[in-house]
Amino acid sequence: MFNSIRSIIIGNPLASWQARSARLGVPLAFVIVAANAISSSAYASEEILLGLNVGGKTWHVDIPFITAAIAILLVLVMLSYDYVIRTYPSGGGAYVVAKENLGIGPGVVAGASLLLDYALTVAVSVTAGSAAVVSAFPSFIHFRVPLAVLLVVVLTVLNLRGVRQSAQFLALPVYLFVGSFLLMLAVAAYRHIFQGLAPQPLPASIMVGAPTLSAFLLLRAFSSGCVAITGVEAVSNTLNIFRPPEVRNARITLLVMGVVLGVMFVGLSAVAYVYELRPVEGETLVSQVARLSFGSSVFYYVTQLSTLFILVVAANTSFSAFPPLAARLAHDGFLPRPLSNLGDRLVFSNGILLLAGFAILLIFLFQGDVHQLLPLYAIGVFIGFSLTMAGMTRYWRQKRGHGWWHSSLVTGVGALVTGTVLIVLTVTKFTTGAWLVVVAIPILLSGLAVIHGHYRALAESLSLENHVPAVPTRRRVVIIPVGGVHRAVLPAIEYARLIGRDVQAVHVAVDTETAHVVERRWDRLETNIPLTILPSPYREVVRPLVDYIKKVASENPSEHITVVIPEFVPRRWWQQLLHNHTAMLVRSALGRQDRIILVNVPYHVPR
Repeated sequence: MFNSIRSIIIGNPLASWQARSARLGVPLAFVIVAANAISSSAYASEEILLGLNVGGKTWHVDIPFITAAIAILLVLVMLSYDYVIRTYPSGGGAYVVAKENLGIGPGVVAGASLLLDYALTVAVSVTAGSAAVVSAFPSFIHFRVPLAVLLVVVLTVLNLRGVRQSAQFLALPVYLFVGSFLLMLAVAAYRHIFQGLAPQPLPASIMVGAPTLSAFLLLRAFSSGCVAITGVEAVSNTLNIFRPPEVRNARITLLVMGVVLGVMFVGLSAVAYVYELRPVEGETLVSQVARLSFGSSVFYYVTQLSTLFILVVAANTSFSAFPPLAARLAHDGFLPRPLSNLGDRLVFSNGILLLAGFAILLIFLFQGDVHQLLPLYAIGVFIGFSLTMAGMTRYWRQKRGHGWWHSSLVTGVGALVTGTVLIVLTVTKFTTGAWLVVVAIPILLSGLAVIHGHYRALAESLSLENHVPAVPTRRRVVIIPVGGVHRAVLPAIEYARLIGRDVQAVHVAVDTETAHVVERRWDRLETNIPLTILPSPYREVVRPLVDYIKKVASENPSEHITVVIPEFVPRRWWQQLLHNHTAMLVRSALGRQDRIILVNVPYHVPR
């Protein structure tokens, strides 16, 4: 039944040879890798307005300068990642670039930052999407968190089905958002230029007494708006989803993404500047512009719904980028090995589930407030930006191939600028939540170091170097725990005789009467295997048995003790709930003991 339900929800398994046919061309790959970057146009300009809102007045005079600075930064970042795509066609992004050019330490820092960033991307995107719904339907405000969690669950199922299936399903929302957003900006510009629509005058109460903006506030507004360029790195991290030629298709996708993102971000900031829009509690900036352009017509609701869709699809980018990155880190021994296993739908299923769990946890912790999540989100992105560009700068300086000085200049300036933005973000957003990332990244790095240390120690323990073969002994000690004398015990006795020379049975007596019954029945079997009765005045079963087995092991220091555990297996799953599971408890208690081999001998109950 479970497999049938799983097949309906996720789909039938895919063969390994189908991996190449599951790759995407530019139109569908754009849906997966560009949605995150494009979605930031829905809230980046609004973050600038929030940063410039002081004393109830928004300082619109500074919007063009901040927008222009962010647009220039976007160009620098895109040029740098174009170099990354060409230089590392196998993908890997910041983790691989930093690891190979700056060392394993910076590489792991970049990887950890991106893992945190992708989890925050999902949380930010779905909470921003639920905010778009609340803007259109204010009565839904109390369902903001459950709606965000539901969206994460839907995306999880889609991605477990495979990258092609999720791209095909989400293509319409992406292109609908781009079309409706550009139409919204065009109508707003038309109404201002040709119809003379002007901003409404502000109330007198907020026109006076507003303080002059300090450099700190300007930097804070700039750093807030820098969320506009988050997501650009996704193309370099997901090269494995592109059809051949992978590099060419990835570069085309990066270029198209940059142009579309630039037009949408600069356009929305320009409309906010021309119409002197201000942050409004309970309504997003996109909603304000859509009302200004379309009024309360159906186009307004199409724009709002498409905004919701793109913000959700933006989270889908992380579902495509997080699992491969986690798989690389797991392959290098910094994350649990199961994260590197490719699922039966040719996706890293464990990574998808892990990302969904992290995102849902963040949504509950921050109660679906996108403005609290954004400061955390941007810092992880810019750590990856800075280390990637620094790594590429060192790469060019070491290779010194044709045009290396031009390439190193671009990536060097990019590293300097993004590093500066990272510092500004950390300082200006520290008290509003960025301190959590400053604390979380070292904790995450410590966890990765512990995991890596375990795998390194395990490899040393399993190494065959300096191995001296053990001299086999003639005596083989086998112990059979006996809860009762019945048919389920007979296969265990037969197997114990096959492998052991010194076979003994053990029964833990929780009451005297039961012990006498077991003893009489055991004698009737005539096995010639001695039965030891262990008294248990406190009615414990597992502890006396484990203590006895440890005692036998200490008396035979050169021997491996084999414990043959008889266990009956009911035919139906619900029948398992009717039994004590003593065998499972014994295995759990002895599993960590040295020189003790556990063998489970099942007896399948016929009815």
